[in-house]
Amino acid sequence: MRKFLASFALVGALALTVAIGAALAAPGYTLFGEASVVPGGNPGNAVKMVSDSAPGYGGVDYVVPAGTTFADLQTLSTDYKFEADDSCGGGSPRFQVDVTNGTDSGTIFVYIGPPPSYTLCPPNVWANTGDLLEGVNPIDTSQLDLGVFYDPYAAALIKYGSYSVTGVQVVTDAGWFFADGEQTAFVDNTNIDGTLYTYENAESCKNGGWMDLTTADGAPFKNQGDCVSYMNNGK
Repeated sequence: MRKFLASFALVGALALTVAIGAALAAPGYTLFGEASVVPGGNPGNAVKMVSDSAPGYGGVDYVVPAGTTFADLQTLSTDYKFEADDSCGGGSPRFQVDVTNGTDSGTIFVYIGPPPSYTLCPPNVWANTGDLLEGVNPIDTSQLDLGVFYDPYAAALIKYGSYSVTGVQVVTDAGWFFADGEQTAFVDNTNIDGTLYTYENAESCKNGGWMDLTTADGAPFKNQGDCVSYMNNGK
């Protein structure tokens, strides 16, 4: 878990002021820190990520196909929401893209919220980031050789497009940034290079819910039991 703590320390040191149809079931992720799947998503379930005194972070770690390069990673987007007394800030929440070329390794940070400060996100309302790997939003490549804090995606692609992607996460870890020492954020409908994560689980299959879900390949479920089996076992 050192990668998450390291990025937390980096952000702190920098003192940043910084209607979907059928839901797609994609179990290829794990939760870490203070993160949990909860109801009240947009719609269905969401992941709740909390940063407070211990462990200070929460997030989701996504499966990345072997051989993926940074140039291959075409899309990073998510729906997001904050609790009524919270917002974005302190470089959090953000996507993290771990990359390496064998000798140069580091994490590219892709911040969520309005640039350039990435603060003042409205609370208690769902919003969508849009694709953070296009448009005017810069990304933070400062952990890499020739990297800078505000790096245009097109420039980052030239420098790091051939680097292998070894991990992608979404993280909340800036409780320290807020007066009450706590930051709570929710994510739903997260798109990682075309794979949509809606955070549904076996409970989502019940009461006819299986009819509104599909596998990660888009195949419909035959019945509730088929859906429950897939959610529990990925097959």
